[in-house]
This record gives sequence, structure tokens and C-alpha cells, in this order.
Amino acid sequence: MSQNTLIVTVESLGAVEQRTAEAFEKALGDESPDADAPHRLSFESTDQLAQVFTPRTIDLLQVVARDEPASIREAARLVDRDVKQVSENLNRLAAYDIVAFVEDGRAKRPVVSYDEVDIYLPLGESVEMDAAPA
Repeated sequence: MSQNTLIVTVESLGAVEQRTAEAFEKALGDESPDADAPHRLSFESTDQLAQVFTPRTIDLLQVVARDEPASIREAARLVDRDVKQVSENLNRLAAYDIVAFVEDGRAKRPVVSYDEVDIYLPLGESVEMDAAPA
């Protein structure tokens, strides 16, 4: 069984643009795009990564993936947190396509479509900033 992995990186906008340009060249050339290529999410700084992947958010992701709650309210109960906070966390994750919502009547069921999240954090090199941090 192949895992559906999200690769999260901290890298400059220039590095992301270069990787994207190389992928377009492959797609426009004779090479077929790799259908099994992992999904990627890149941040320009560790601060941006830490705003999305907090310890509480990681716990929430694990609970949603493992327990498959039927609603945001049930997810909040499972992590023993306020519904409003959990809703805000899930909406932020959804903005980055880490979580999706399935409408089920009046309830929104959070779904994580990844089996694994791999976070790559460069330690030996500095990340070039092509734009000011948000």
C-alpha cells in the first residue's frame, strides 16, 4: 500500500518557483508527470510553518485522521477543546488544503486525506527570503 504523504518544507520562494518551472518543462516535454509524486506545501520561514503546525494543531490532525469525527463539534470533544478554537484550527488547515470538509446535513465533517505529513526543516542552510515575511 502506498501512503499519501504531504511534504512540508521551509524554502525560499525562488526555490519553489524553480521546482515549479522544472515540473512545467517536464510536462510540456516528452516526459510524463509523475502521478505518484507527493503533495507539497512550502513555507518561506519557520515562523510561518509554526503558525500552521502548532502542537495543538498536530494533535487535532492526528485525531481527525485516526477517529474520523462526524463533525467539528465531535472533533472538539475528542481533543477536549472549545468548538470555536477547533473550528478556527480546522479552517486554517483547510485554507492550506491539509483538511477538507464534507457537508453532512448541517454538520461539516473534517477529513484528512493524508496518511503522513513529513516536515523538512533545513538546519545547515539559511532560507533566502524573496519577499518580506507576512
